[in-house]
Order: sequence, then C-alpha cells, then structure tokens
Amino acid sequence: MHPREPIFVDSNIPMYAAGADHPYRLSCQQVLERILTGQLDALTNSEVHQEILHRYLALQLDDKAREVSEDFQIMVPRVLPVTLHDVGRARELSRTYPRLPARDLIHVAVMLNQGVTTIVSADRHFDGVSEIVRRAPSDILLSGA
Repeated sequence: MHPREPIFVDSNIPMYAAGADHPYRLSCQQVLERILTGQLDALTNSEVHQEILHRYLALQLDDKAREVSEDFQIMVPRVLPVTLHDVGRARELSRTYPRLPARDLIHVAVMLNQGVTTIVSADRHFDGVSEIVRRAPSDILLSGA
C-alpha cells in the first residue's frame, strides 16, 4: 500500500481505542494517532458512525456513544455516504460472500464503489474478501504505512 492511498477505517478501531484494556487497544490508538498526524490518509462511511452509536447506546452508554462518534469524526472527517448504489453492490456481494455480515457488505461495497482497496480492521472475516486487503492495526504500525 502506498502511504497516501486512502485506507478505510472500520468501527472497531475507534471503539477498541476508546475501550477498556484489550490487546488491540494500544495499536488502535496508535493507528488513530498516525491518522491525526497525517501519516495515514483515512476515510470511513456513515454506517461506521451508526455502528458506534448502536453499540454504545445498546449498552446504555449514551455519553460514550456521542463522545466516540464525535471524536472519530474529528480524527477521520472524510465520511462517505452510503447510497442506494452501495446497497445494490452489497446485495451482489452477498452472493459471493454469503457469510459476511450485512454491515460489512455495505463497507466493502462503499469501498469498491469509491476505488478504496484497503481496510484497517480487527475483523478477520474481511480476509476472505478477494477484492480488498484487510490490514490489522498492528500491521499498519509495523509497515510504516
């Protein structure tokens, strides 16, 4: 990956970074720091913010929901919309990847429709999607990209 190629940031990156002690916490914090300092060109989509809000609100952590989403918006201000075209592409992708969760099909569809091929995520199920490359948070840090 070229250092300036945009990388899609999945919801688990800000959530692990903001969460309790976890093996991914530090590496996710460091990925976000690299984004803030301009070392990584990052983007996300509106569905990622929905996931953040949904998870924390379901846990009745309303303030945390707003805080993590707002902070993530500051860190990654380039937020792509989810369009009907993306939904159509996700439907098509579901034929090839029937076990991929719907929200992740949407992420892949948005990425492909925007020409983005790399996602930073702790979710290994993206590894099975041949059209994209998943980079674990630690991989991003080790590669220097």
